[in-house]
Amino acid sequence: MRHFDHQLSELQNQVFNQRRMRAKLEELQAQSEYLRKRIEELSVERQTELEDVERLEKHSLSSLYYRMIGKKDEKLQKERKEAYAAAVKYDTAVRELEELTRYIEKCEMELAALTGCEDRYAAVLKEKEDLLKLSGGETARRILTLEKKIGYADQQENEIREALDAGRRALGTAEEVIETLDSAESWSTWDMLGGGLLTDMAKYEELDQVQDLVERLQGELHSLKTELSDVDVYADISVEIDGFLQFADFFFDGFFADLAVREQIHVSQEQAEQVRSQIQVVLARLEALQTALDEQREGYKKELESCVLHGSCVSDFCGTAESPAHPPEAL
Repeated sequence: MRHFDHQLSELQNQVFNQRRMRAKLEELQAQSEYLRKRIEELSVERQTELEDVERLEKHSLSSLYYRMIGKKDEKLQKERKEAYAAAVKYDTAVRELEELTRYIEKCEMELAALTGCEDRYAAVLKEKEDLLKLSGGETARRILTLEKKIGYADQQENEIREALDAGRRALGTAEEVIETLDSAESWSTWDMLGGGLLTDMAKYEELDQVQDLVERLQGELHSLKTELSDVDVYADISVEIDGFLQFADFFFDGFFADLAVREQIHVSQEQAEQVRSQIQVVLARLEALQTALDEQREGYKKELESCVLHGSCVSDFCGTAESPAHPPEAL
């Protein structure tokens, strides 16, 4: 019997990992498709902005018009900033896709190594079930059911823990973005009061750091969404996360339009705080699900202990409340 238990434990882990990997790959493929389309759009946007700059730099009609009204330098500076913003967004999306492609290839290799595990699990489970039937009794069947439920709960807890880890990393980066923007706002205030070159340089150093942090946060939000797809396979947790995956795009759209304007820093602070709040909502839901799952698993363990000690099974420990999640019938 111990031989069966060891085999089933190993195969059950493989089956769960296979299902998790399938869900993860489905989500990653969707992200990849979105990024490919986004890169095409950003490529057009980048080219358009570059052409706007070139028209002003050459002796075109628009260049002549702005020179005549005395605003060519102002217009050219604006177009250059918009071209830079478009280039930053394009480069960021390309790097994201490259990293995502490498991760997809890694997941595909892991999934290939698990081929056939569901059939092997079902075969060993049937062998043990037949053996228990020969030994007879409702107790034997109930023990088998409880072992399956406990194993399932253990595996689901791992998925929730991974999602929580991803969420906490994203939350930490969002906090860094907000802190750095706060610092940039302070330097901007000093700059408005006549702080001079040093305060201006300090402000731009902070904004450079914010740009790096936002790129990192974007990747962490994608990771969080991927981990949530694992949880969603087995649990009813509906999280509106797609909206704030666009945070970097919204951020960069306005951020380079006029880097010297203090109001734009304030708008960026509000955007970052909104993202932080949404991540906190996700974490709260995951923590509630984790608590419910822990209570459910402890109920199963107590009932299993009673089965072993008394040679009979009752379901009083688990109650009649709706479970946060139920294992697939295949298991």
